[in-house]
Amino acid sequence: MEAILAFGLLIGLILGGFWVQFAVSTAGLLYIWLLNGFAGWKALGLVSWGSANSFTLAAIPLFVFMAEILLGSGLSGRLYNGVAPFIRWLPGGLLHTNIAGCGIFAAISGGSAPTAAAMSTVALPELSARGYNSRVVAGSLAAGGTLGILIPPSITMIIYATFTETSIAHLFAAGLVPGILLALCYMGFIMLRVWWNPALVPAERDWPRLDELRRALGDVLPFLILIVVVLGSIYGGLATPTEAGAIGVVGAVTIAALYRRLSRAMLAEAISRTLRMSGNILFVVFTSMIFAYATALSGVGEGLAHWLETAGFSKFVFLLMIMGTFAILGCFMEGLGMIAIIVPVIYPALLAMGVDPVWFGVFVVILVELGQLTPPLGVILFVVASSSDKVTVEDVALGVAPFFAIILLFILLLIAVPDIALWFPAWSLGG
Repeated sequence: MEAILAFGLLIGLILGGFWVQFAVSTAGLLYIWLLNGFAGWKALGLVSWGSANSFTLAAIPLFVFMAEILLGSGLSGRLYNGVAPFIRWLPGGLLHTNIAGCGIFAAISGGSAPTAAAMSTVALPELSARGYNSRVVAGSLAAGGTLGILIPPSITMIIYATFTETSIAHLFAAGLVPGILLALCYMGFIMLRVWWNPALVPAERDWPRLDELRRALGDVLPFLILIVVVLGSIYGGLATPTEAGAIGVVGAVTIAALYRRLSRAMLAEAISRTLRMSGNILFVVFTSMIFAYATALSGVGEGLAHWLETAGFSKFVFLLMIMGTFAILGCFMEGLGMIAIIVPVIYPALLAMGVDPVWFGVFVVILVELGQLTPPLGVILFVVASSSDKVTVEDVALGVAPFFAIILLFILLLIAVPDIALWFPAWSLGG
């Protein structure tokens, strides 16, 4: 009964328009009070200290700062133009640049919204002027933007690791292969769709010249080096994810200076945006720790594990139930909020059913991707639509619908073949 009241209040506050942080904290405080009265609140000091005193969470502002430097210096346009000559000859032309550009920027930004914003501001005006179908362009950018939380480094994975005490290095390694495969699935779909309806894109599949490729390589190479250094230092055991974030910041400043985009005003604005975004994310973590403490205190997770065991549900059915829960909550809640509410409750049941925590981290991140594309609150839909006055949220939603189906099919593939996520961490990190 206490759990029903707490979760009911939580959902009611979110539907009523409360910020997720205040909805989660209010429901968590009520939950603790229902269980232990006001005496239960005495532990909040330790809970708040435990959520803040984390070397792992220090990686979040560092990765955000790295992305904000590259975004604020306008280097996303140089990255996009550098990728285009290498793949525009494929059926679908520059639509593939949207996916590849998002994939590369995802390996820098750590988040979906910065990835979608960086590529959309460059691609939407350019491709619309060239005669590309605006809905297809918007859909490819929205789908590519979601790669920002799957391809490492990923802020969402860091949050998941905080709640489950899972290795961030293993999570980052587990997300790499699925992220690349999902990007290739997007590109394969684009080729099939353009083959079926050539009118969606203009006929401009010209082969790039050698000097053009040389210039493009000069534009994209610094970003690739930064990705290799940041991720390579983690996979090679040379740096923790937090230390790699600091390395990434130095690399981003170096790239901005190399292209003469570094200025005091740009750094000040990047710092300001980093403080706002990091503060929002860490506030969600803090309030979620209160709710997680309440669920642990109530034993609802262990109760769920026992119920699943006695009911005889298979692992596959349980995962489908989780998919449905994320799909429903994704209609009106952001990804971090969903992780904060669901993961602490179901984690004991996952362990009881033998689900690998690293694999489940990738599974959850892909479900969060779906939530970011789900109307009416899918954040990526609004990010892409706000990048051009010629595209509406409805256009983005219709354009991304086929990619939504691809993500669903990919999730089922991931359930059927868990080694898609687990092979690379086992090979690179030894388990």
